[in-house]
Amino acid sequence: MLKRLFTPEEAELAVHLALDREEAKVIANRAGLGLAEAEQRLRKMARKGLIFSIEPESGPNLYNAVPWVIGIYEFQVNNLDEGFVQDLNEYASTRRKDARPQPVPQMRTIPVGRSIEPQLETLTYERAEELVKTHEKFAVAPCICRQKAKIAGVGCDAPMETCLMFGDWADYYVRNGLGRYIDQAVVMEILTRADEANLVLQPNNSKDIVFICCCCGCCCGVLTALKLHPRPSERVASPFRAQANSETCEGCGVCVDRCQMEALTLENDHVVLNPTRCIGCGLCVSTCSTGSLTLVRKPVGEQIKVPINMDATWREWSQARDKRG
Repeated sequence: MLKRLFTPEEAELAVHLALDREEAKVIANRAGLGLAEAEQRLRKMARKGLIFSIEPESGPNLYNAVPWVIGIYEFQVNNLDEGFVQDLNEYASTRRKDARPQPVPQMRTIPVGRSIEPQLETLTYERAEELVKTHEKFAVAPCICRQKAKIAGVGCDAPMETCLMFGDWADYYVRNGLGRYIDQAVVMEILTRADEANLVLQPNNSKDIVFICCCCGCCCGVLTALKLHPRPSERVASPFRAQANSETCEGCGVCVDRCQMEALTLENDHVVLNPTRCIGCGLCVSTCSTGSLTLVRKPVGEQIKVPINMDATWREWSQARDKRG
């Protein structure tokens, strides 16, 4: 995988990058390179989706390393072919065998807007529409997971252009040909279509978001891994879970079809919820005509920590990985 993505020179330089953003001269000194050569390599690596960059109108460019997920993998959305997809699937199967709970999740699940009832107390960073309103710059990109599945011949019919980027990440995606700028109204339309297409909303795990993924349970790497777990609710980073009132349920079965975790079944024409499989996405709630399904907040002890921004998430994630080994 590394040989496919990095040249030897790029790999040698990559190990000198930190998760914190730095000027090229700092990285050049650390790597023992001249500034001009380091800047040229870093720009090329950013174009290839191997590192992240910020290129302001004034002032020096800033560069930082990124994880495989979220980062290098998503940045390869334009580079997929059958050989690359095969390598990705082999790598993913190896990772699943060694899957362990993440002490600091990089992504979290938030409910679709229509599932949030007035009486449900929510924080701003738990509502997709409110998160969007905190930004002024937006971009949309194709979903790499559904692109990959389509090339492998196992794709679904869910919308393809659903990966939403914000702020500096929007600039990075557009600058490197990975996505296109859109306005806030289009972002809201995409969120509405995601609900209609049974897609789970997964932003990065921070209060100031840089992306929202709209995920299906058949292609998304995160959701497919969760589905394999006997108790997805214990692995997902989500503040809510659903609750069901079987007495008022009319047994239409819409919620059963919409649930990406197979947490709902019908017994004697009434819905039955397996709470250990619920990830709190709200897809069952938003189309329940009888109001038999609602969201409730998990107990305090089950609430995840949500760092202030993506940089803080990465730092905490990296420190936790170093401690765990």
